[in-house]
Amino acid sequence: MQKADGQLDIKSVKRDTLSNQVIDQIIHLLISGQLNPGDKLPTEMDLLDRFKVSRPVLREAISSLETIGIVRRKTREGTYFTNKIWSKPFEIMLSLSAGNIQSIAETRMSQELGLVALAAEKITDNDLMRLRENIELMERQEGDYREIDKEFHRIIAFSASNSITEGIIDPLLNMFDKMFSIIPSADKDKNITVEQHKQIYHALEKRDPIESYQCMYRHLDHVRKRLFARVHAENKNN
Repeated sequence: MQKADGQLDIKSVKRDTLSNQVIDQIIHLLISGQLNPGDKLPTEMDLLDRFKVSRPVLREAISSLETIGIVRRKTREGTYFTNKIWSKPFEIMLSLSAGNIQSIAETRMSQELGLVALAAEKITDNDLMRLRENIELMERQEGDYREIDKEFHRIIAFSASNSITEGIIDPLLNMFDKMFSIIPSADKDKNITVEQHKQIYHALEKRDPIESYQCMYRHLDHVRKRLFARVHAENKNN
């Protein structure tokens, strides 16, 4: 809009806006397939020439991308896209949603149900052996068994052999583990968990995606209800 005195109402372009534009352009190199995870970015001089920005603006953009895990800088070698692009951004997003227990629980269900079905098609004999050992370890465990429980789910998730979901599952399990720490462990809970893990294992052993999905749903639904019941009790007491 033009002012009454004939001056144009134009806001100056801030440096952080330029930095954001550079970030968008670098990410576009990935989205467009011009570069892939693990590839080296062009040199600083080349990027300065292409983007037509100052060195401080470019370095600010690169630092921001490094903070969220999109790129990594190697001394005297250059800047590279990381191999697991989505891990850090997803971790940050979960941290911002830390208070939304229902959404995080639902996100875990949506991810793991799909992963266990894929795992049933791809799981190796070695993965199955690791799951058996994990179940036996949990049976012997006295006290807190959450780390063993988490590893069981990691084995399944990684056996699905999907590089994108591999970057998502660890931050998701870690966040859920923090929420679940409010629930004291009990022998009866461990026994139920062990039995449900065995059911999941046997379904995976048969390479049956549907049965694996059903067993995982029963397990995660049980976990979700335990968590919600505890949170409801805590809120009621407060």
